[in-house]
Amino acid sequence: MTALGANQRINSARLWDSLNEMALIGPGMAGGCNRQTLTDEDSAGRHLFASWCKAAGMSMGVDTMGNMFASRAGTDPEALPVYMGSHLDTQPTGGRYDGVLGVLGGLEVVRTLNDLGIKTRHPIVVTNWTNEEGARFAPAMLASGVFAGIHTEDYAKGRTDGDGKLFGAELQRIGWVGDEVVGARKMHAMLELHIEQGPILEAEGKTIGIVTHGQGLWWLEITLTGRDAHTGSTPMNMRVNAGLGMARITERVHQIAMSHQPGAVGAVGQVKVFPNSRNVIPGKVVFTVDIRSPDQAKLDAMRGEVERAAAAVSAELGLGCAIEAVGHFDPITFDPGLVGIVRGAAEKLGYAHMDIISGAGHDACWINRLAPTVMVMCPCVGGLSHNEAEEISPEWAAAGTDVLFHAVCEVAGVVG
Repeated sequence: MTALGANQRINSARLWDSLNEMALIGPGMAGGCNRQTLTDEDSAGRHLFASWCKAAGMSMGVDTMGNMFASRAGTDPEALPVYMGSHLDTQPTGGRYDGVLGVLGGLEVVRTLNDLGIKTRHPIVVTNWTNEEGARFAPAMLASGVFAGIHTEDYAKGRTDGDGKLFGAELQRIGWVGDEVVGARKMHAMLELHIEQGPILEAEGKTIGIVTHGQGLWWLEITLTGRDAHTGSTPMNMRVNAGLGMARITERVHQIAMSHQPGAVGAVGQVKVFPNSRNVIPGKVVFTVDIRSPDQAKLDAMRGEVERAAAAVSAELGLGCAIEAVGHFDPITFDPGLVGIVRGAAEKLGYAHMDIISGAGHDACWINRLAPTVMVMCPCVGGLSHNEAEEISPEWAAAGTDVLFHAVCEVAGVVG
């Protein structure tokens, strides 16, 4: 096999142009994107990506969960493919780069291979995983979870959004139900490029994050049931206030996360209050608790403490309390061999780098169960993500994709 020279790099201007062109589909209100999964905007983004893959000489496969697989042939028909990719769906007020950099960075690697006439022994596949964000249909990383055998396809397609629309029906409506059996594909390895979504790389002055581990998480959906009542005429000692219960549990979540420092985080995210009227005491509140840690013992302990705190608060206030786990994965250890390859690529290219733990969940966390997997990260300004103000520089995007390019070529085996 032949090694690439350090002077061989991706076309950074072409990558940046592609990122900006994709951002025109489902534009947000403040410069970001609203391209939520299984919307018309998601479909349009998929069509644009598919057209670019076709122009790059790739063949497209789509499975019954809508996962897209764009393939470049290798020289060895028996060799398993090397996968790259991430997701094109965004948060309702999402940025231009979260997930998208991983997909279009993978495409840019293939385009660069074509430009340089480089052949690889292993085929190369660029993937767009469906519904990574989980913003419209919980849980996150839903389709890669089905691929990895975490969820059943029936479970996934039965998930509903806030308007009661079914995942399966919406996938059918936008025309992206493929014919491949989910999870039938086999992998030699997978590499996922992503923005950090945190402030560490920028603060440390590093251009590349080599992801050695990923945090585990629990998403707990808590439903508190009290009694709707008039805020003006109901005495304080006769109220059954679900909103007060949520407030107290929110404070306990913060305290629990702080008690498990370092390496633990927790917060209440999504909140739905009923009847949500200014002069009615809330009779029902549904909210999600997000707790995370790279330490399995801490993660398990925090879940137990949150559930006990919710039960105690509810009992004190006379509230009904139901808790459902709507998202979970254990802490991840990425493949040490691939971690070494990524580190070697960053060193060869002269990029300042450091090992890092991913604070967010990614499709690679599920695929890690099936094949050797690793992630590459680049900084984002101020660590801001899941926000329309999310920002990276063209230089950071290029550096991350250069490392991906060199690492994938080593894993896939350059021929000639």
